Amino acid sequence: MTTVDLSLIHTVTVREHFSTALQSAARNQDVALRDITSTYLVNLLTDYCETSALAAVTDANQQIKPLATLYGEALEAPTSEHRRRTLQKLGDLALFISGIFSDSLNRKLVDVDYYIGMGEAAYCCVYDSLQVDARAKPLGAVFAELSSKFPLLVDVLTEISEMSGLKSRSDLLRSYELWQKTGSQRARKQLRRAGIVPFVGRTGLTH
Repeated sequence: MTTVDLSLIHTVTVREHFSTALQSAARNQDVALRDITSTYLVNLLTDYCETSALAAVTDANQQIKPLATLYGEALEAPTSEHRRRTLQKLGDLALFISGIFSDSLNRKLVDVDYYIGMGEAAYCCVYDSLQVDARAKPLGAVFAELSSKFPLLVDVLTEISEMSGLKSRSDLLRSYELWQKTGSQRARKQLRRAGIVPFVGRTGLTH
């Protein structure tokens, strides 16, 4: 179970900040995004700065629900619309936590690769559910892109997190573990900039 410290997200952070930060991070990470997908991500980041948005995915003890719990709620949803919205919340939460607060997952029972897998699958299910309605297909394309580029978007949001002062740049071991688990090109570049060359199958850091 992951707890997000909302005090780390300052009230002065606004939509314009995230829009600029997203453009910069996506350019730095060489990730091309549709305009509508960029808008979705900016809205996600902006909304999650408000306690009310996180309230939808927290339990009675004000703890963020495990992704497995949200998935179970989706399976038990009384309607297809309810199921879709729950899966969307799951994908949003997985992307937000794995990108903005990936350090909070360090040494936990589940790691960032679990969040990536769950987020990819959730967004893919949302995309599939929207294909039955021709009017919803443009929106479906957003979730298709979110699913297919999920690991890349984690890197983009991680850079935004660093721009916003939400995480440390100094944890090279964490960058190495992230690269090992997800193949993150951003983590690999961070290691190289520090003079560390990661090798597949190696258990240490090579200078």
